[in-house]
Amino acid sequence: MIWKTIAAALAVSCLAAPIAAQEPVRTIMPEDEQARAMLERFGFSEAVVHGDTVYLSGVVAGTRGGTLSEEEAYDNAWRYIASILERAGSSLDDVLDITTYHTDLPAQIDLFAEVKHRHITAPFPAWTAIDIDRLLPDSGLVEIKIVARVSDAEPEE
Repeated sequence: MIWKTIAAALAVSCLAAPIAAQEPVRTIMPEDEQARAMLERFGFSEAVVHGDTVYLSGVVAGTRGGTLSEEEAYDNAWRYIASILERAGSSLDDVLDITTYHTDLPAQIDLFAEVKHRHITAPFPAWTAIDIDRLLPDSGLVEIKIVARVSDAEPEE
């Protein structure tokens, strides 16, 4: 009897897989023409929404050639992430997974975490922090990549 139940479950999951693969994919692009041109030049979107999941491309927190402090750079990046999520029908409260790439992880992690806590609150998502050699642009300190769920609220059009 258990084998019939397992076989039935496998059959249903095999039938559902092609249907899920056909779900429409929606891309989120900047409204600013210059920013959009840069993304189109390199061939990526700010985010992709598939089903009930939002996948953000990495957002770089940078000092803009020394005109911003690290704290301002981190805060600006989180605000930008929030705006992308809003346009995707999500929010910072819906973040499931964060991956951050740091150009100097030991020196950056405490301040970065402090600023992150202003934007991401409990219950906390998964988070992986990775130390790397450099980012593009050269003034980049940290790149933040997010996976979130779609909120119940309707996305902005």
